Amino acid sequence: MLIPVILCGGAGSRLWPVSRETHPKPFMKLTDGQSLLQKTYLRAAALPDVQHVVTVTNRELFFKTEDEYADVSTDAIDNTYLLEPFGRNTAAAVAAAALQVQRVHGDDALLLVLPADHLISDQAALHRAVDEAMHLARDGFIVTFGIRPSRPDTGFGYIEHEGYTVKRFVEKPGTETAQEYLRSGRFLWNSGMFCFKAGVMLREMTAKCPEILEATRTCLATARIATGIGATQVEFNAACFAQVPDNSLDYAVMETTQLAAVVPCEIGWSDIGSWNAVSDLAAPDADGNRVNGRSVLHDSQNCFIQSERLVGVVGMQDVVIIDTADALLVAHSNRTQDVKHVYAKLKAMGDDTHKLHRTVHRPWGNYSVLQDSLSFKIKRIEVKPGAALSLQMHHHRSEHWIVVTGTAIVVNGDAEVMLQTNQSTYIPAGHKHRLKNPGVIDLVMIEVQSGQYLGEDDIVRFEDQYGRA
Repeated sequence: MLIPVILCGGAGSRLWPVSRETHPKPFMKLTDGQSLLQKTYLRAAALPDVQHVVTVTNRELFFKTEDEYADVSTDAIDNTYLLEPFGRNTAAAVAAAALQVQRVHGDDALLLVLPADHLISDQAALHRAVDEAMHLARDGFIVTFGIRPSRPDTGFGYIEHEGYTVKRFVEKPGTETAQEYLRSGRFLWNSGMFCFKAGVMLREMTAKCPEILEATRTCLATARIATGIGATQVEFNAACFAQVPDNSLDYAVMETTQLAAVVPCEIGWSDIGSWNAVSDLAAPDADGNRVNGRSVLHDSQNCFIQSERLVGVVGMQDVVIIDTADALLVAHSNRTQDVKHVYAKLKAMGDDTHKLHRTVHRPWGNYSVLQDSLSFKIKRIEVKPGAALSLQMHHHRSEHWIVVTGTAIVVNGDAEVMLQTNQSTYIPAGHKHRLKNPGVIDLVMIEVQSGQYLGEDDIVRFEDQYGRA
C-alpha cells in the first residue's frame, strides 16, 4: 500500500507579495487556475492504487486546504490531516506521518513524501520513478528522488550518487562548485521527495533522532482527533508540540543513515523557488517579455509582469513586476532570490502585509478589506451557504452590517433578527454577536468598523462550529 504524504507549509517569502504567511506558496494559483497544492494532490491521487492521502499542515490552513481539495478531489480518496500549531520542520512532520500511517496500516505501508509547493510536468516519468522507489523501499531503503540538473544552480542542495547509491548529501554550493557538479555527471538536485516503509523510517528515527520521534509520539497520543466522512483531523496540542525539536529530515536522518538510496529522474520538476521560476512557466513574446495578467509594454525587454490591475511598462529591461491589490514588487530579474529580505523587513516592522492579503480566507468564507484607517475599516464579507461566524465580542470597536446579497441571521446581544438585501444592523462594542447564512447562495455584506483599535486580535470567541473558541 502506498500512502502519499503532502507537506503543506512554509513561508514562501521569495514569492512575496503573492505568497504570505497565511497564504503560503502551496496556495499560489498558476495560469491554469489550479494551485500548487491542488496539483500536488491530483498527482498523488493519480498514482496507482492510492486510496488514502495524509496532509501535514498548519491548523490555521486546514479549512483552506480542505476547500482546495474539495474543488478537485473525488470521494475515492480518504484524507487525514495532521494539524500543527506551528512549524517544526520536516523531521517532525515525517515522524508524525509515519506514526499515523503505522497506527492505521502497519509497519510495511509505504509512504511517499511530497512537498506541496513543487511542480512536476511529466506525470508518466514520475510514475516510473515512484515505481522504482517503491521497489527499493520494499527492500528496506529510505529512498530520495534526485533530479538530473539542467544548469549549475546554487539554490538547491545536491546528492552525489553512483547508480542508486547515495555517496553524500551536500549543501547549496557556490557557482564554481555547482558548475563542477554539473560537468561531473555524478550529482543530482535534492528534490525533498522520499519513499520508505513506515517501520523502517521509525526505526531509523529511533536511532538517529529519538528526541524528535518520542516528542512527536507524545503529541500524537495527546492530539485531538475528529473523524468525519472520508476525512480525519489530528490536531496537535501547542504546549506539547513546542517540545518537539526543530530539524529537517535531511539533517536528522538522511545525511547519516546507511539506508539511503536515490532514484535519478527527469520528471519536469521545479520547486518554484523564485519569481524567475514562475516566469519560466510563461511563453515569452518577441522581446523576451512574459506577462500574466493585464499589461501594456513599450520598448521593454526580458521583463516578467504579473498583475491584477493594468500595468504599463516603458523602457525597462530585465525586471520583475508583481502587482497585487495591496502591494507592488519591482525587482531586477537577477535579484529575485533577495525578495525574502523585503518580506523579513515587513515582518520586523510589524507590517501585516507580510502576513495577510487584502482578501483573507476563513472557514466560513472570506473577507476583503476595502478601506483601512486609524478610526474606521470597511470590509466586504462573504459567508458560504450554511456557514456561520463564531459567537464573538469586541472590546474596542462597534460594527455596522449591511446585506448586499443573500439572507443573514444576526445574533445581537439577546436579540436574533433576519436581514434581507439592503437591510442593516448595528453591533455596539461589548455586545455578543454572530452572523449566519441560512440560505443556499453566498451571503455578501458590507461591514463598517469604528473605534480606537481595529486589530483582528480584538476578539473574544464564546462558541464556534470550527473549534476556534
